[in-house]
Amino acid sequence: MALAQTADDVSNIAFAYMGSKALFCALDLGVFTALSQRPMAADDLAQTIKAQPGPLLTLLSALSGLKLVALHDGVWTNSPAAEAFLVKGAKYDFGDYLRLQVGRQMVPLSDQIGDVVAGTLSQDAVNSYAKWFSDPEEAALYSKSQHAGSLGPARQLAKSLNLHSATTLLDVGGGTGAFAITLCKAFPNLQATIVDFPNVAALGEAYVADAGLSERITYVKGDGREDIWPGEQDVVLMSYLFSGVPQSAHKPLVERALAHLSPGGVFLVHDFILHENRTGPKLAALWQLQHAAFTPEGGSLDTKTLTDTLAAAGFDEISIEAMIPELTMLARATKPAP
Repeated sequence: MALAQTADDVSNIAFAYMGSKALFCALDLGVFTALSQRPMAADDLAQTIKAQPGPLLTLLSALSGLKLVALHDGVWTNSPAAEAFLVKGAKYDFGDYLRLQVGRQMVPLSDQIGDVVAGTLSQDAVNSYAKWFSDPEEAALYSKSQHAGSLGPARQLAKSLNLHSATTLLDVGGGTGAFAITLCKAFPNLQATIVDFPNVAALGEAYVADAGLSERITYVKGDGREDIWPGEQDVVLMSYLFSGVPQSAHKPLVERALAHLSPGGVFLVHDFILHENRTGPKLAALWQLQHAAFTPEGGSLDTKTLTDTLAAAGFDEISIEAMIPELTMLARATKPAP
C-alpha cells in the first residue's frame, strides 16, 4: 500500500467533505435527474430546477471537477456513474441513501468521533441506533434511505446464492426488508422473518405489502440482540448488524444464529469488514470509524476475527469474499449436520 507523499495527498483528504456537500446539494436540487431528461445549458437547468443561475454554475463546475457531470459546447450532461446511480428512479439509484442517511444523519454524527476516540463523551450523550429508532421521524429517515441503499447489494446477494431448496429465512436487523423482499422475489419457495425495532417494522410492513409479499414476509418486533427469533431456519442473514452493535454482542449473535439454524443451514454476515492486516479496504475502514461515533464500544471487524468467531461457535465451510467492492464483504458459514 502506497503511503501519502505530498501536500496534495493531504489536501485531498482534508477537502473531501466539500465534494460530499456538492454531491448532496446536487441530489437535493435534482440536478442529475433533470440532466437525465435532456442535456442543458446552465441557465436552462436553473429554470428547470428553480435554482439561482450564478451559484448553480459554481456547483456544476464543482461537480465537473468531481467528474460527475461534463460540459460540451455550453451544454451540461451526466457522467455514466451519475446517470446509473444518481438519477431518481434509475434501476440502481441510491441517491436518497446518500443525501438523506449519509448527508443528514451520518455527517452530523461524525462530529462525535473526536470525543469518542478521546473518551471525553459520556455513554449517555452518544447517539445510537436504539435512540434513533425510538424517534419515529429519525427512524423513518434512516430506514427509507437505507432501503434505497440496500436494494443494489440485495440484488447482488440474490445472484450469488442458490436458495432454491431453502424455505425459511431469518433476517436479523433486516430494516424495511430490502434484502428479504429481493430474496423472496428471487426464490419463490422462501418464507422470511425480519427482526427489527417497532418503528422500523411499521415502515417495513408497508414496503412488504407494496411488493405483494405480506403472506411470505413477517416481522418480529424488538431488539434483534434479544432472543426473540424463530428457530429451525434454513438461512440466517445479518446485514450491517455487526457494525451497529457493541463488539461484545458479536459472539452471542453468532452462537444464537447457530442455535436457530437447521442442520446444514447457512449463516450470512454482510458488513464493513477489514482485511486481516487492517490495511483496508479504505471505505470499509472509514465506515467503521463512522460507526464508532454512535457505537463507541463496537470496535472494528476484520476477516480473521470473524472467521475465528464463526469457527469457535461451531460453524464450518467458512468463507469471506468481497460484496460491494472496496466497501463490504460477505461471510458464509454452514451449521454442520449431526
